[in-house]
Amino acid sequence: MFAESEARVLRRWASGDDELRAWTARRVAGEPLEQVVGRVEFDGLTLEVGAGAFVPRQRSVLLARVAAGLSAERGGGTVVEACCGVAPIAAAVARRVPSARLVACDSDAAILELARRNVPDLEVFEGTALSGLPAELRGHVDVVAAVPPYVPTGAAGLLPREAIDHEPGDALFGGGDGLEVATVLVRDAVDWLADNGAVALELHRDQAPAAIGVASDLGYAASSVVGDDGQTAVIVAVAEGRAQHEWVRIP
Repeated sequence: MFAESEARVLRRWASGDDELRAWTARRVAGEPLEQVVGRVEFDGLTLEVGAGAFVPRQRSVLLARVAAGLSAERGGGTVVEACCGVAPIAAAVARRVPSARLVACDSDAAILELARRNVPDLEVFEGTALSGLPAELRGHVDVVAAVPPYVPTGAAGLLPREAIDHEPGDALFGGGDGLEVATVLVRDAVDWLADNGAVALELHRDQAPAAIGVASDLGYAASSVVGDDGQTAVIVAVAEGRAQHEWVRIP
């Protein structure tokens, strides 16, 4: 149903007819368009996306804007994108809040190379969730933002075939309820956040109440905002401070 728009993307980036034919064949075979052309448009930016990388979704622009708002309220501060992939959130924050210190972590060293290219000043660390962060950041992080894997394992059949075949499963699936990694991030962030620091996570709208409950039990003030698609939610949990809706502005 998007054949014409996808054809325009292929023609835009192909170096010539031979590459266009090769790319078209790869797309027809089911490879994601963004991996074929090696790029994705996200929040006004063109980001590199390699074969086998998780492709940033347009719905994640909501998280990028919320993270930028949280950062701006702190005068920039230190923003960590966990489970960063190609670092779309860090890239968007860099454009919107140039004073922010940007840090990213991911368990895939090869994907971190793409993150570095997308955000030249990005500090990258290898590790799951927040485990790879350097000790000097403990207690000094203003914002942790992430698109954790949040598809319940049992919902794999609802995903497009191209996602199952060409994107890493650990970037898609978050356990039985989809909240395993999100819960780890909220729990572990307690040790890394500065006073009134915040965690912002993209989830499905139906997962928001459970995630807010987890955050509240850990002492956060938590709330959520739902995207225009009616399905995507961003959960914001603030440590020892006011709830998200009282102070976040989306620039």
